[in-house]
Amino acid sequence: MLSRVIDITMLEREKSKAERKDDLKTPFLSSSSMCVPSCASWASRADIDALEVRKAAFEVRGMECASCAGAIEKALKGLPGIKDATVALIQNKVLVFYRPAFIDKNSIKEAIEDAGFEAKLTEDGTEDSIMAVCRIRIRGMTCTSCSESIETALGKIRGVKKAVVALALEEAKVHYDPKQGNIAQIIQAVRDAGFEADLINAGDETNKVHLRLEGVSSSKEAKLIEISLQSLAGVNSVEMDSNSDNVSVSYDPDLTGPRSIIQCIQQTGPEQNYYRARLSSPPGRRDCDRQDEIKCYKKYFLWSCVFSVPVFFLSMVFPMISPWEDLKLVNKLTLGNILRWVLCTPVQFIIGRRFYVGAYHALHRGSANMDVLVALGTNAAYFYSVYTLLKLLTSDAFKGQDFFETSALLISFILLGKYLEALAKGKTSDAIAKLMDLAPDTAMLLTLDDDGNVTSEMEISSQLIQRNDIIRVVPGAKVPTDGIVIRGQSHVNESMITGEARPVAKRSGDKVIGGTMNENGFLLVKVTHVGSETALSQIVQLVEAAQMARAPVQKLADRISRFFVPFVVAAAIITWLGWFVSGEVGIFPQTWIPTSMDGFELALQFGISVLVIACPCALGLATPTAVMVATGKGASQGVLIKGGNALESAHKVTCVVFDKTGTLTIGRPMVVGIKLFTSISLQELCDVATAAEANSEHPLAKAVVEYTRKLRGKYGSDQGFLLEVTEFQALPGQGVRGTVLDKEILVGNRRLMLDSDINLTPEVEEHLQETEQLARTCVLVAIDKQIEGAFAVADPVKPEAETVVSILKSMGIASIMVTGDNWGTANTIAKEVGIEMVFAETEPLRKAERVKELQIKGMTVAMVGDGINDSLALVAADVGMAIGAGTDVALEAADIVLMKSNLEDVITAIDLSKKTLARIHLNYVWALGYNVLGIPVAAGILFPFTGIRLPPWLAGACMAASSVSVVCSSLLLQSYKRPKQIRSLHTETVPHNYYSP
Repeated sequence: MLSRVIDITMLEREKSKAERKDDLKTPFLSSSSMCVPSCASWASRADIDALEVRKAAFEVRGMECASCAGAIEKALKGLPGIKDATVALIQNKVLVFYRPAFIDKNSIKEAIEDAGFEAKLTEDGTEDSIMAVCRIRIRGMTCTSCSESIETALGKIRGVKKAVVALALEEAKVHYDPKQGNIAQIIQAVRDAGFEADLINAGDETNKVHLRLEGVSSSKEAKLIEISLQSLAGVNSVEMDSNSDNVSVSYDPDLTGPRSIIQCIQQTGPEQNYYRARLSSPPGRRDCDRQDEIKCYKKYFLWSCVFSVPVFFLSMVFPMISPWEDLKLVNKLTLGNILRWVLCTPVQFIIGRRFYVGAYHALHRGSANMDVLVALGTNAAYFYSVYTLLKLLTSDAFKGQDFFETSALLISFILLGKYLEALAKGKTSDAIAKLMDLAPDTAMLLTLDDDGNVTSEMEISSQLIQRNDIIRVVPGAKVPTDGIVIRGQSHVNESMITGEARPVAKRSGDKVIGGTMNENGFLLVKVTHVGSETALSQIVQLVEAAQMARAPVQKLADRISRFFVPFVVAAAIITWLGWFVSGEVGIFPQTWIPTSMDGFELALQFGISVLVIACPCALGLATPTAVMVATGKGASQGVLIKGGNALESAHKVTCVVFDKTGTLTIGRPMVVGIKLFTSISLQELCDVATAAEANSEHPLAKAVVEYTRKLRGKYGSDQGFLLEVTEFQALPGQGVRGTVLDKEILVGNRRLMLDSDINLTPEVEEHLQETEQLARTCVLVAIDKQIEGAFAVADPVKPEAETVVSILKSMGIASIMVTGDNWGTANTIAKEVGIEMVFAETEPLRKAERVKELQIKGMTVAMVGDGINDSLALVAADVGMAIGAGTDVALEAADIVLMKSNLEDVITAIDLSKKTLARIHLNYVWALGYNVLGIPVAAGILFPFTGIRLPPWLAGACMAASSVSVVCSSLLLQSYKRPKQIRSLHTETVPHNYYSP
């Protein structure tokens, strides 16, 4: 097990991430694990919230190396109720996050002592309660003012520490102390604010399965199942609903899984399968809610058209073609007036009820939103029209016109806009939907005997796969989950996950990623990661988290939204008074007033138009929709951006700091050249060298063996054939010696040859000097006291590194190398890739200091690294970019993850950031420009000069179109393509023939 041996200051940052497990583990599941032991220990803690997580810190003595830390982690993570455990070897401390409903501090302390170490509970970890997290689906938000109101309401709840509301996602993420508040209070607060709210999930959804129960007829039977599940090894918590129909089980994937949990339920009753369980979809699925919202708006719009279209014809068309509409009933009241009133009323009060409700709740909480503007505008038109009807009914001299068509058409157009907006917003999350659909629905589960022979196979749901299962993947099928190939070979298309266009060869021992496509061979895969631990799930989680985060540029819309609606209401009142008073005192001629209305009605229309044309929604959607599309598009390109902050900062980058090993270079020794000093053939030299080096564990030896294997593969030789070596001897710091085909073979460095009395010819000496100047290691091969050839071994520069540095330079971005390697090697690599500024022999802490020094000089710094030693610099930089093949700590510390481990994606990330910020600014220009130009036009600024005025129903259509246009503008980011310089390269991280002889 890989242990995190890091500074204690990073423990808090890493506390929510479980440690990576070994790729292959012995299965823990057996039939005996299905029995139901006593549950007295759990029952004693039944009064404690099962979702609560606490922290305990222990001082541990006796740890000497990383294996000790790994042993403690393994011991702790095998306990029920342990959420995470992190060991700081240097500080001799262990930080444990546990659920007190299932385990206490004394049991944790005993587990550490049972592992062979002394443990002492420290004061800083006695009773710290960890913030619980829940996600809430919220419906009814229309603009930034709504999201701010919800955040304010949630912030007033006792125990809530942080609440983030995402307008475009229609979600809220709330961090709260479960000791002081609960989920019911949070949901009720949202509903009291005037919005619909439903729980998406609570607590940690990692490794959690939702099941629907069948055959349960009483609460006693439900309790029996609950106790049985709680007693199953590896089950952390069980949540049974009040109707006993559904159960949610949180589990440790090392010990159990969904299939075993279902089997446990089936074995609980008096006979096999007395109780049954099947997978159930968790509540609050975004795609279902989005479809429901689209259907709802469509239904309301169509019903509104049933009434508003006849109103339109009665007002605009029939008076010009037929006199019957003007048929008088009483005094001046006509048949047309009555029909328009009857048809408009359902639209105003039934179909338009949502605007009244929204406006009431907005005003009740002391704010104003779009619903307030719509309600004011439509009410003004409707009730003035009702007043007109009463005057026409009671007076035979009154001349006035009703505006029923204004009210009805206004609501219809707004509903149409909301429908189109919902459709467009659904498109912004297409990237996540496509990622989630990559995993196949089913998988072929195999059972193997001790000899590795297949004894049975069964098709199961992919959601029932457990760690250490053996899965068969046929040609043309998708890999169901992450794992390691144990048999077979094929090529796998990973473009849907990493963006890498060329299929990747897979053979025994290689890792495969769930959701990728197997192309041309059979593979047997041993499952290593399931559920939310898979690469696909983690990508989706990162993208969702990025879309929840609010970009700094969003602050502009937040500031404007606070006074936007009050300003518009004031502008509408001033507009109405201005036109009405001006008409009454004769400032403008009476000929300006249309013959079909009087001065009051003209002023009223101008005022209503101002109310309904102003659109705060477009401002609120300008940033989040663009961020949603950009993060999704980045994920499809293999660039995972963790939030709007990173996306915004990346476009300002003026300097990129590269780590060397594993970032600019491949990260492992490889043979990059070979030299023959005699007439020996290349194949013979490689065969004897490989025979000797095959028994060595040294990285340089492995590089020579791998080179020979590729050489044989190229020319069709037997890649598994090795000459027999006898009298093998490994000489530390020098090389190896042995006898092959009755010849003495020496493979090693200059010192080995000199100590073995082998003469170094001038040609050999010259080659050694040239190799050292190129920062390469020369491995000499001597046969019977004569040097026959030499391998040049190095950690080669990535093929794309030089081009990437060159492109960055053309973009006006400086490139700097910071490495812990020596100056000679660092300068050589820097010269090869074109980097002019180098900092070598730099410790991890010093790397972060170098980054800060650059920032002090006014540079916006991006750090690109892959290792634990880069994590501090990644955090210190304005934008941290982690290579996808790097360590967990580096990936956690970074703001952007480059999945393909390809440096070209550094340019892609920066370019995508620039394009996204440009799109956001364009959205703001459109949203602000629309309001700045639209409000004066609606107020009648053009009317005195051109006679053009904007009817209220047309102003409402413009308002609806503005929101749709902003979302569609953001959707244009889906057509994003990488820069032309990158697209023209078509290079891979390590081409198949790059190191071929």
